[in-house]
Amino acid sequence: MTNENVCILLPTLNEEATIGPVIRDFRSEGFDNILVIDGNSKDRTREIAEAEGARVIVQTGKGKGQAIKQAFDLIEEDYVVMADGDGTNLAKDVHAVLAPILEGKADHVMGNRLVDYEKGAFTRLNLIGNKVINKLFGLAYGVWLDDILTGYRAFNRKAIKSFDLKKSGFEIESEITIESVKKDLMVVEVPTTYLARHSEGATKLNPLKDGFRIGSTIYKMAKMHNPMFYFGIIGGFFILSGLIVGTYVVIEWFHGVTRIPMTILTTLLIIAGFQMFVFGMLSDLVVSLHRENMRMLRKISELKKE
Repeated sequence: MTNENVCILLPTLNEEATIGPVIRDFRSEGFDNILVIDGNSKDRTREIAEAEGARVIVQTGKGKGQAIKQAFDLIEEDYVVMADGDGTNLAKDVHAVLAPILEGKADHVMGNRLVDYEKGAFTRLNLIGNKVINKLFGLAYGVWLDDILTGYRAFNRKAIKSFDLKKSGFEIESEITIESVKKDLMVVEVPTTYLARHSEGATKLNPLKDGFRIGSTIYKMAKMHNPMFYFGIIGGFFILSGLIVGTYVVIEWFHGVTRIPMTILTTLLIIAGFQMFVFGMLSDLVVSLHRENMRMLRKISELKKE
């Protein structure tokens, strides 16, 4: 493996204050094959990137997710390192991020920012949101990772070609992680340093709006991976609602008031809740069988290639 066989992928949007130093830092580490995919920046991001010797492509759509999907379709190198163009990642960490893949220990490596981050790199809301989302991911997919939203990642060609990505926004990091788990890729986390954003670079992430979208993506995609989790939450909601209404009905009954319609509603809610649990269990059996069949097909395909 030579460094020319590694593509450094930098998604950008209005990063003129940082893209130059980021490219120079990666080149100082021996990586000259740098692809900047730009989201139609209104500043001098593209001009600066080209002046620093990077290959620059303007994305055809909108959103970080769309940019990454477009870049993955274009990249032909065997290894890809994806980093943020805002200067929050250290280029020198590229060796640690690449190492497990080059050693054959991983198909996808994630840089864990929460191990070592600069003061001011995260707000308290960001930290809380990250922890909640990581826990939700673990519950939904049974794989406990520390930082599924990191933008510092490395992939081999097998991983990139196996992804079926659909999200166009900041949900892309969680979708990539989910796809890695679904496709039985070897995933490894390594500690990386996370720096505070440049004073002239405003974040594009809305903690509440994008946090909700990311959580929603994790939950919705669990339907095809862990249906017991997906339908269990719906069933739990119905049963809890039924118990709340039922408690009110019982209290009213003790006061001599009979609430027949609400009694019927209570019954329907609780029955619907239990039906969701049963449906979740049946779906889980089907998904487990499908997963085993897909694993066998992948093994057969790999044996044929050998």
